[in-house]
Amino acid sequence: MIRQRRTGIIVVLGALSAIGPFSIDMYLPSFSSIASDLKTSIDSVGYSLTSYFIGIAVGQLAYGPITDRYGRKRPILAGLLLYLAATLASAFTPGIAWLVVARLFMALGAAAGMVAGRAVVRDLFPVSETASIFSTFTLIIAVSPIFAPSVGGYLSANLSWRVIFFILSAISVILYLTVYLGLPESKESDPSISLRPAGIIAQYLQVAREPQFAVYTVGGGLVLGGLFAYIAGAPFVFLHLYGLSQVQFGQAFALVAMGLILGSQVNRLLLKRFDARAITRVSVGAQIVVAGLLSLGALAHRAPLPGVFALLVSYLFCFGVASPNATAIALEPFSLNAGSASALLGGVQMGIGALATWIVSVIADGSALPMAATMLATAVLCWGLLLRFERTRGLRLPAAAA
Repeated sequence: MIRQRRTGIIVVLGALSAIGPFSIDMYLPSFSSIASDLKTSIDSVGYSLTSYFIGIAVGQLAYGPITDRYGRKRPILAGLLLYLAATLASAFTPGIAWLVVARLFMALGAAAGMVAGRAVVRDLFPVSETASIFSTFTLIIAVSPIFAPSVGGYLSANLSWRVIFFILSAISVILYLTVYLGLPESKESDPSISLRPAGIIAQYLQVAREPQFAVYTVGGGLVLGGLFAYIAGAPFVFLHLYGLSQVQFGQAFALVAMGLILGSQVNRLLLKRFDARAITRVSVGAQIVVAGLLSLGALAHRAPLPGVFALLVSYLFCFGVASPNATAIALEPFSLNAGSASALLGGVQMGIGALATWIVSVIADGSALPMAATMLATAVLCWGLLLRFERTRGLRLPAAAA
């Protein structure tokens, strides 16, 4: 594959993977404006975030067999059209219930590119390169929390939160044209793939029976759950506990996201010298330490903001290291049914992420502790799961990873 074409494909696939989180990060600073305009509470606006996570999880499960049956490109294009219609519906929403439903369909549309993008990587590139490519995805995705909240905060403060959804609509049109004109089809249609419910369930069960897939999918989901706990708690912590403005919130969110970018690029260097499994376990172990310190700070009631920033940057740095490795390891055993494997991985992980956001809301107590404690719990569970799996398989662990 010509290098320029290879790089272009990776960038397009990364953008398709990023549209999901971008659609979250850009409207987070506008929660207060949306609540005021639609005459509802910020908590009610939060349901539009939960519905989005549910849509991403369900959508990925639906697209898996479709991308294995009909190829990768057509489902991506169909998903982008659905996303476009839903963003326009969000822009013209007359009330919060309409917005919650529209955000659900936005997620269902965005899920197509997220599923097919991972599957195309598995189709086109050697297994030895996938972890590095997923690190590049993480770098592209990390652009979202750097720029999107700042743009969203500025638009909400100076124009209207509805403009955010018009911009997302324009982005979807650009992506549609880019995919239609420039992305090659990496898998031909396969009529042998069943789209009957029983066949789909059987295929997912076959994928789930692979122990390596099951463990690293759940482990990666727990890592993602920690990130989502931060995303769910950040508006309350920054806007209310620390009194930041919408614009300042966007800037703070961008600062923290720098850790994710740095982690994804450090991971590419680490993969040249160390095993991806060991790197993942060490990074998750570091998350435990960082989240533990965050929890202690929350218990002390309003730890200094610079310290909170430093710990959050460190946590996202570890996420940038662990997440692409977990994805690559989970998908490693699959080739023909990479679409279903990618979908099940995404569905399970987004489901765990949605659960984490729900937990943060349920245990909310007016402090940063629910966010920090959930981040800690997901890291501990992930670390224990990976350690048990490796010891059960009799894998030899480096001293630093044990």
